[in-house]
Amino acid sequence: MRQRPLSLIQDELVEYEKAMERMTDMVGQRQRDERPDTLWLLSHPQVYTVGRRTLQEHLPDPSHGIPVVSTGRGGQLTYHGPGQLVGYLIVKLDETERIVDYVREVELRLVRALGALGAPAERRDTPPGSELLTGVWTVATGRKIVSIGMRQSRGVTSHGFALNVEGDLSPWNWAVPCGMPEVDMTSLSREIGAPADMDRVRAAVAEAFEASPEPA
Repeated sequence: MRQRPLSLIQDELVEYEKAMERMTDMVGQRQRDERPDTLWLLSHPQVYTVGRRTLQEHLPDPSHGIPVVSTGRGGQLTYHGPGQLVGYLIVKLDETERIVDYVREVELRLVRALGALGAPAERRDTPPGSELLTGVWTVATGRKIVSIGMRQSRGVTSHGFALNVEGDLSPWNWAVPCGMPEVDMTSLSREIGAPADMDRVRAAVAEAFEASPEPA
């Protein structure tokens, strides 16, 4: 992987719609070279987000009361909630670099972070004709621990990844995540069999992405 230092922004719980507004602003700033490449770490209240290819039958039963929001990213349905670390990546790609190349880099950096946290993980290549296996999967149990959905606009990436750290995994079972009915979504705490420290996870992810806090 190439060296690509990022500027780091950290927040706690941010409403999804408000986060999208801020992310859009940051993308515009990056397109105009008014800000550096950026990693924004945060979490969201409970929400399902759906990509452009999400099928109607994959949506959750509305009786659970969790809102469903359409989004412009790639990928299919994803759940966000407390105990999950979300990372938005606002990065200007090289002229020869495709979004699929950068997604592969994101997968490998998260594999590195999870290894440092005691949960060996891997990215997977998608067999021809299969649903995209974008994301990160645990080596020992074969479960999916990171969802990734990104897009690019005028050479700048947006959206990013969701790493399940701890918390309730039930909402994943109320819909069809990632277009894969058989997928078993997991969390870091489930894989290591102990509580996972969110601050330690944030630090490991920031290190894997070579991200340093923005100046005050």
